[in-house]
This record gives sequence, C-alpha cells and structure tokens, in this order.
Amino acid sequence: MATDTRKADLDFAADLFKAADKMRGGLEPSEYKHVALGLIFLKYISEAFQAMHDQLAEDEYADPEDPEEYLAENVFWVPEAARWTTLQQNARSENIGKIIDDAMEAIEAEPTNESLKGVLPKNYARPTLDKTMLGELVDLFSNIKMHDSADRARDLLGRVYEYFISGFASAEGKRGGEFFTPRSVVRTLVEMLEPYQGRVYDPCCGSGGMFIQSEKFIEEHGGNPLNLAVYGQEINHTTWRLAKMNLAVHGIDADIQWDSAGSFHKDAHPGLKADYILANPPFNISDWGGDRLAEDDRWQYGIPPKGNANFAWIQHIIHHLAPRGHAGVVLANGSMSSQTSREGEIRKRLIEEDRVDCMVALPGQLFYSTQIPVCLWILSRDKSANGLRDRRGEVLFIDARNMGHMVDRVRREFSDDDIEKIAGTYRRWRAKPETLENNKREPYSDKPGFSKAEGLEIIRKLDHVLTPGRYVGSVADEGDGLPFDEKFANLATKLSEQLKQSNELSARIECLIEGISR
Repeated sequence: MATDTRKADLDFAADLFKAADKMRGGLEPSEYKHVALGLIFLKYISEAFQAMHDQLAEDEYADPEDPEEYLAENVFWVPEAARWTTLQQNARSENIGKIIDDAMEAIEAEPTNESLKGVLPKNYARPTLDKTMLGELVDLFSNIKMHDSADRARDLLGRVYEYFISGFASAEGKRGGEFFTPRSVVRTLVEMLEPYQGRVYDPCCGSGGMFIQSEKFIEEHGGNPLNLAVYGQEINHTTWRLAKMNLAVHGIDADIQWDSAGSFHKDAHPGLKADYILANPPFNISDWGGDRLAEDDRWQYGIPPKGNANFAWIQHIIHHLAPRGHAGVVLANGSMSSQTSREGEIRKRLIEEDRVDCMVALPGQLFYSTQIPVCLWILSRDKSANGLRDRRGEVLFIDARNMGHMVDRVRREFSDDDIEKIAGTYRRWRAKPETLENNKREPYSDKPGFSKAEGLEIIRKLDHVLTPGRYVGSVADEGDGLPFDEKFANLATKLSEQLKQSNELSARIECLIEGISR
C-alpha cells in the first residue's frame, strides 16, 4: 500500500511539474525554479499551519492564535496575510506579485520563524515577472489538497518539492548539477551506510538531498528521525536557500550554514565529529585556494595538490568523522588511480592506514551536470567497530559500471533492485557471519565481474590503484560448469599448442623464403 501511495504521489508531482513548466514561457529554468519552489514552500507551511490551527481550535485550553503553540510543535507560524487562502483569493489581482512578497516578508518577520530569516524569495513583484503566470501558478498549486492528516499532506508536498528540484536540475543541465545530486546516487550511499541515528554531515550539501534520503531511510526502517542530528554547509547562497526550504518542507530540523568562503576556508562546524558523512563535492575543482592551506591540520595523509581538490575533500571529511564514523563520497574516477601531484601518495597512505572500506565504480550518465562515470569512496575510521565484522586490511571492490537503465537519451538511473544489489553486497561483506545466519541471509561471496574483497598485499602490488575493474575480474562463464583451476589449465594447454603450431609455421615460411632467394 505504501508503494502504491508513493507511486501515486510521484505521478501527481510529475503531472504538476509538466503543468507548471508550460506556464514558464520564456523564463529561464534557473530563474523560474525560485518562483515555483517559493510558492510550493508557502503552500506547505500554510497547510501545516492550518492543520495545527484546526487542532488547537478543538482544544479548549489552547489558543490557536498564539505563535508559541506552533513553535512547540515545530510548525511555522503563518500570519493571516501570508496564508494560502489570502493568496488564492488574490490570484487574479494585478498586485499578486507584491502580495506574495509581503507574505514572505511577514513570515520571516515572525520571531518564532527565526530559522527562515533571509531564506525566502522576495522578488515576485519585479516588472519582468508575468503576473498572469503567477496567478495561474497559485491556482495550480491550490490543487495540492490536504489529505487525511497533516503528515500525509506534508509527505505529498515534500515529494512535489523534491520532484520540482530534480526537474529543474534536468532542465538546467550542467548548472543543475551544482545544487542537485541524482536520487539514484544518494539512495545508494544511504542504503550502504544505513544512518539510523547520530550526527549526519555534508560539507557541500547543495539542496539537501543527502539529509532527506537519510530521514526517509530511517522512517522506512521503523526508526525515529528525531534520533538524527543534521549538519551541513553550502558555499552558494542561492543553493543554501533552496536547501533550507527543502528541509523545512520535509520537516527536518537542521543546522545548515552558508559562507561564501566554503568549507575549506571557513569551516562552519570546526569541532563536529559526525557518525555519518555523505557528500558529493564538485569534481576536480582547481581553484579551491589550496596554496593558502598548505599547513592545515586536516591534511594528515598528505598535502593535497593545489590544482585539484579531490583529496582535500576526502581529508576534510575524514577529519570530521567520529572515532567509529563512516563516510560515503562521490568523486571523479581519476581519484582512484591518479599518480600526479602527490595524489598517489595520499591514496597510498589512506589505504595503508585502513581508511578505505569499499570502492564502487558507477556507470556514466547518472548526473545532470556531467556524462562521465564517477565512483563512490566508502571510508571508515574503524573497520572493526559497531558490532560489524573485522575488515581491517581488506577492501571491497564493486564494479557497477554496467548497471542501471536509460530514462531518456542522456540520463541513466538505478532501479530499486540495482541499489539493493550494490548496497546489499556491501552490507553482507561487512556483517558478522552469525548475524547473517540469524537473519537467514546469505553470506558474502565474491562475484566475478561484479565484486571482490581484496587484501592489502594485492592492492600494494597494483600500486595502490583502487579501480574496481582491476580486482573483480571478468564474469565467469557458467555454461560448462568447470572450476576456474581446471579452466585455466585447459586454456594454458591450448595456448601452448597454438604457440607450437605458430613456431612450426614460422619455420616453414623461413624455408620457403630461402628457397625463393636461391
């Protein structure tokens, strides 16, 4: 039933996005997204407020007009002039832009809405914005009706907001990748790390997708999202505002900071030691200011090159990991094998000091911003902790380059089964055998062409290169049922025979040539 509900919500969100996109006209997606997302946010907080207002009105000891009543329940107080009914009544007014701006200002001005200060868009009255289009959007979003409960309405509005963010990321192409990590990638990381409780951190959080999927994971597995504390930082102020609204729509209380200097140069959470870190840093950035951070304490595995921030991100993330923390990081494939500018030495130290738990090679075309294939680094502070199998001195390699399906001409997605195959393999590998037996689950075993658990001795022989394809081998031929040793011996014999035939032919050719020359 829950699956059917999610499917219906997704279909509704898709239809709503198509309808809203038709109204865009000549407005660029990068500009229009703030118009549409701001209105969805206003609709969300108004619906949540109204549900709470109705509940308080039925309680003779409560005051539905007291903002403190809403603060206690983590619901934003919405002044009367900012409630959706007011917007809906004025949707066809020539002043609808100013009415929306005034509503946003009024919400931010409320003392109980401190977390929304400076977050909401307030430029709907600008002359270049078509007021007829604005009114039509208000009418369209008015059709997102309340359901049986405030939670159900919040879920639907959250899915609508999330779908709109992904839709705008797709429309913006490369620029869309600056604020959005594809759901396939986020879900894979979340399912691998299983963040049930503790502190979750993302040093480059974009629109907040890592946090939302973490909360969903907990809810789907019967946990309590309140057991998760969320921390993040974002360098782009516009994207930070999107994240704040996105998390509010999903009912997530988070400490998300913005600073134009970014996480490297002005760490907003310097003392944080997180239990889980999920991050999709910008790939291969060369202008990250590394020359000003040469003596930084975070570079415990080597000074990262000035021309590429990949290993600066990895070390920043490890620096913020709790003693038993785990991290999942999306990086460009070059990070697995590059030997230039000290990157090979840093990777070697990370491996030798047992910080690398698992490497996953992903297929290309998963991202809106780039078609190149990327990889997942799963890092760990302690590979014997948290009641899991002792994996010290071992790394799991997963080659998922051939997985996923095309959803259009240029973009690929993972199915639920794809995600479970990757995440389930990792979970089985790190689980204690008795735990798997008790839960009647199959133990981990290497799958040629897909996964291989390898020790440090072999990794050293391959110069500490972490490309999964170097380790997993090729898919086994299951047609003849012969064991590998026997197959190898047969192939060796066949090769020896072919070499012998080749030598005989070479000798005959030489004789023929000598005969002709005489």
